[in-house]
Amino acid sequence: MNSFPSTLQSFFSDRLIRERDASPHTIGSYSDTMRLLLAFATERLRTEPSKLHLHQLDTPLIGAFLDHLEHERGCGARTRNARLAAIRSLYRFAALRHPEDAAVIERVLAISPKRHERALVTFLNEPELDALIAAPDPGTWTGRRDHAIIIFLAQTGLRASELINLSCSAVHLGTGPYVRCLGKGRKHRVTPLTKETVSVLRAWLAERDGQEQQPLFPTRAGRTLSRGALARRLAVHAAVAAERCPSLQAKPITPHVLRHTAAMRLLHAGTDTSVIALWLGHEQVETTQVYLHADLAIKERALARTKPLDCKPGRYSPRDPLLKFLEAL
Repeated sequence: MNSFPSTLQSFFSDRLIRERDASPHTIGSYSDTMRLLLAFATERLRTEPSKLHLHQLDTPLIGAFLDHLEHERGCGARTRNARLAAIRSLYRFAALRHPEDAAVIERVLAISPKRHERALVTFLNEPELDALIAAPDPGTWTGRRDHAIIIFLAQTGLRASELINLSCSAVHLGTGPYVRCLGKGRKHRVTPLTKETVSVLRAWLAERDGQEQQPLFPTRAGRTLSRGALARRLAVHAAVAAERCPSLQAKPITPHVLRHTAAMRLLHAGTDTSVIALWLGHEQVETTQVYLHADLAIKERALARTKPLDCKPGRYSPRDPLLKFLEAL
């Protein structure tokens, strides 16, 4: 009897949903991985997904699937590793239910993540950010909404998923203005707002005129803005801004770039990295160190404080004859 289909269903219903209470984002990501894997295995083995056995999904097939993601679907190493993490999680769960396939499971779990280069983060300088903020058309409803979104993201550094899930009640514009969001790992986070951001949001909320539980930045139909739609709107405004600021042509403008921009603006203002980590909702302070690597200005200031290297060029020659003898050996 083939128990793999029931194991896969139990992995989602029992392990992820009931035991771990995984977030919808995690469940969606794992579901995408399994659908891609089953489609690849179906084509490779000529077997329907419901008739696949665990021992058929062995190390060579999983390795071929990971190569397929990279070379045919164009996925990067990070995406490859994320898909592998979902597969390994399934196989650790299956190890308790399929002792007869222990050897196959052990070999799949031994597949290691792929190492990759860590590129410097992309962020916008002040002229580039000003050009992007000025790009939306203030004469249209979507232009005013996108203008508020750009200013909001560049100041708060919220993730795209955090932004689109905000309701009107999440923003408090009274004394000590702030926005409350549910971040990664289902951690609640409070981020203060500047006077400029408060002014823009107050005007937007007056025009938005929505109920407390309705989306803060909706579509024209009043529904929640999708991540894809948000990225497309930013790309449209980036093309307009690039006419005013040509350096934007070399930078991909995404919600995460605006998140990096918020972090770099805090860093340039002298904010400690531990505070920036709290601001961005990083689990570990070490994650925030990437902004130190990207900030050339900090390195230049550190170099300016060092003692100049004014020694004369040339090879060192010891004066003592004994040292000369030892060096010549």
